Amino acid sequence: MMAFESKPTDLFKEFGRQFIDQIPTINPVKTDISEKNNQYILKVDLPGFEKKDINLSYDEGTLTISAKRSIESRTENEEGRVIQRERSDNSVKREFSFSNIKSDEITAQYRDGVLTVKLPKRTEDSSVSSNISID
Repeated sequence: MMAFESKPTDLFKEFGRQFIDQIPTINPVKTDISEKNNQYILKVDLPGFEKKDINLSYDEGTLTISAKRSIESRTENEEGRVIQRERSDNSVKREFSFSNIKSDEITAQYRDGVLTVKLPKRTEDSSVSSNISID
């Protein structure tokens, strides 16, 4: 007969922790947006993500920022047998609407958990206009 290595109350504490860990939480992407004369600048907090985990796109006036990562942890006993294994996925997504952007000149850099995106504005003078003759 095997004896418990921990107190029975520890079992309930562990169950409670696992139950609480499974409750979905809202993980908003914290973003600062500033506007300059010639561009918008976004500073997006994405701590813990690697650059390869981040996807950035601009399509028809919508800037989409998404990131996804998977984490796995293992605990083994002295004999090397797995006694606990947990996995978690974390994904975030945020969309922003911008008009008058030079989409081919958007730049981005990711350093120290912060994604900085620069969206150059089109100038008002760059719109194409023409005179319409009246018959």
